[in-house]
Amino acid sequence: MTAIAIDAVAVPPATRQVLAMRPGLLNLRPSIIPGFGVTFGITLTLLSVVVLIPLSAVFIRAAGLGWQGFIEVALSERALRAYRLSFGAAAVAALINAVFGMLTAWVLVRYRFFGRRIVSALVDLPFALPTAVAGIALTALYAPNGWIGRVLTPLGIDIAFTQLGVVIALVFVGLPFVVRTVEPVLADLGVDVEEAAASLGASRAQTFARVVLPAVAPALLTGFALAFARGVGEYGSVIFIAGNMPYRTEIAPLLIVVQLEQYNVAGATAIAVTMLVASFILLLITNLLQGWQRRRMAA
Repeated sequence: MTAIAIDAVAVPPATRQVLAMRPGLLNLRPSIIPGFGVTFGITLTLLSVVVLIPLSAVFIRAAGLGWQGFIEVALSERALRAYRLSFGAAAVAALINAVFGMLTAWVLVRYRFFGRRIVSALVDLPFALPTAVAGIALTALYAPNGWIGRVLTPLGIDIAFTQLGVVIALVFVGLPFVVRTVEPVLADLGVDVEEAAASLGASRAQTFARVVLPAVAPALLTGFALAFARGVGEYGSVIFIAGNMPYRTEIAPLLIVVQLEQYNVAGATAIAVTMLVASFILLLITNLLQGWQRRRMAA
């Protein structure tokens, strides 16, 4: 139904009481774009074709194994080790990116310096760089005979073909998500807010902890969730530096590929369903935390 502009002055008292319970109705105006029904239908259709139908096919194929077969594949010792590495490394990398992504966004927003645009472009490089190229580059750097690896290996620090190498690869691909999510929030915050806090006697640490951090916390959580989600499903940049040793450095996406190479499509879908459900639960918790943070700030 087309919304109609309402003159609040001409509304009878009884109707005014009803509208007072729904204040948004007083601001309704005709719109030149399609209404809720059309846009909502297009949204559901697009989500069904792009997301829901393919994911439903994965669930249906995995259901063909039965509960016993599903548990034997999806919860085997090898699969559990792969889940632990994928989710654990993604969480650690997302935490690292949350800290350094916040610092990077702060520098790009608050300071003007020579080469700033180059630094900003470098932040976006993992977006455009093929993941296989990133994996090869990281392996060449951190391998025992690489530029960095040849220095660290004599010190007893091995990065390539270890779980630490997986974390470094996920930090590389996940950093832009945090920077680009926090950057516009910091830009909108403005320097005057920090100056006001300083004029009231707040130290730099107090200004950051009580003024800046609460304002950017929802965006920071969003960047963390995006970096985490990217890390869980990352494949190309990890397989080169991980070494892909079963029970040690084998990630869950690689285990899915291994099942497909063995023509065990049902087993691959079982592992995919397990990762999908776990990722959805973790992202849902993150979204709930974001909503709670926004409500707390608005209160």
